[in-house]
Amino acid sequence: MTYAQKRKRECTMIYTLTCNPSLDQLVTVDYFEPGELNRTSAQRLVPGGKGINVSLVLKNLGIDSMALGFVAGKTGEMIEELLADKGVKTDFVRLPEGMSRINIKIKSQGCETEINGQGPYVSAQARMALFQKLDRLRTGDILVLSGSISEGLSNTLYEDILARLAEKELKIIVDATGELLMRACRMHPFFVKPNKDELAQLFDVQIATLEDAAKYGRRLLSMGPENVLVSMGRDGAVLLTGDGLTYAARPPKGEVICTVGAGDSMVAGFLAGYLASCDMQQAFLYGICAGSASAYAEGMADVRQVARLLQEVRLCDSGGNPDEEEIIRMLDAYARAGGSRMKVEVTDALPEGAVKRQYHHGRCDVGSPWACGAAFDVLE
Repeated sequence: MTYAQKRKRECTMIYTLTCNPSLDQLVTVDYFEPGELNRTSAQRLVPGGKGINVSLVLKNLGIDSMALGFVAGKTGEMIEELLADKGVKTDFVRLPEGMSRINIKIKSQGCETEINGQGPYVSAQARMALFQKLDRLRTGDILVLSGSISEGLSNTLYEDILARLAEKELKIIVDATGELLMRACRMHPFFVKPNKDELAQLFDVQIATLEDAAKYGRRLLSMGPENVLVSMGRDGAVLLTGDGLTYAARPPKGEVICTVGAGDSMVAGFLAGYLASCDMQQAFLYGICAGSASAYAEGMADVRQVARLLQEVRLCDSGGNPDEEEIIRMLDAYARAGGSRMKVEVTDALPEGAVKRQYHHGRCDVGSPWACGAAFDVLE
């Protein structure tokens, strides 16, 4: 890490927002039978919620953050206590009525069943109290808006927050679904992270391959976010950047133990990698390894697990690179705009090795095998 990168990491504060935190009871039942008395063989009680998971993994990776959101009742107090035990700072809005929800996650015979409770009602006054806390964020800070919203809040919440903080030059990440995500995209967040099912739901399609994820991820990219990260579970992930790069990678090998929080771990890992390197490719690979590390363990990813998996993860071909005609049209457009030294660099991951192609205003030069993954970039 360079001195400048180290200073950037030290001066940047990360905030996570979880509108509907929970107490998660994680239980293992050897043979779960609905309608019968079942006994657990293992159980854990942990603070839950997507933004909270991001804060927990960041802490495991050596990065402090501040967890924001709404809590209520005795369960809300327990959430705060459990986070304090983990060393995670909190600044929740305490609601005068109701109680924070309790979720139950049942693992049995290789299957995971989730029963999620309902959270407390959030009033307009509580919403404004949250906004006042967000107003304290400073230029360069990072804000993660993650998960569902509580009763009383509107699907415009994340969009409203992005608009309110637009002049602060923050890096804002959105991990949400449906209309909540689509509205937020209009305000150009730093990146959004749908999983393959959430992305498929947005466009009413089936997404089965990295190529599918790249195709529809690029469509989502055109709707406003600076970058799109699509998680694919066992199939890996795809990152599409605003400057035209497409990265894809398969997860490193491992036995899946628990997938709860794996996607949130990917977000935390991406941020940790980005703060350490200021490089999107390195952030992407770190994110994949953090997500995998959480899936391959009972708890959340930590530094050692991620470091080990980083030795195994490699970029691969998403099948999502632009075709030759698309590239030439792009270059022609640059030429008409007065560009004189533009070229496009494309890397194809082939069985015999990655091959770099360079296009100079419509002319293609195919290079020799090159140690990189599937991506394309516009270079001056």
